[in-house]
Amino acid sequence: QVQLMESGGGSVQAGGSLRLSCVGTEFNYLTFCMAWFRQAPGKEREEVATIDDDGRTNYTDAVKGRFTVSKDNAKHTLYLQMNSLKPEDTAIYYCVADRGMWSEVARRTVCHSNYHYRGQGTQVSVSP
Repeated sequence: QVQLMESGGGSVQAGGSLRLSCVGTEFNYLTFCMAWFRQAPGKEREEVATIDDDGRTNYTDAVKGRFTVSKDNAKHTLYLQMNSLKPEDTAIYYCVADRGMWSEVARRTVCHSNYHYRGQGTQVSVSP
């Protein structure tokens, strides 16, 4: 079992920055794929940024150029650097992890949207 705990959320004004951290009890093959999701009141959960242990990253269009996801396996920590924050970034942010799945087509482990492990979340509030 992998347990994840987020921190770093808070309240900032538009244009500000925050860095979220997600510490795991262990980082190994079970956490090959990791991601940040967010959910705002009344909205569906949204995948914000993903990263795998091969260094591949992906971002939703709404945060490209503003957010950066990174991972330090030695410290068992996933990060999300958020710059130029906007009020629409207000949400609870969750980190998730999964071992991924082998793709015969890609001939490598690929990540998918069904993550097995999830943290409790951290609130990010951005005021105008």
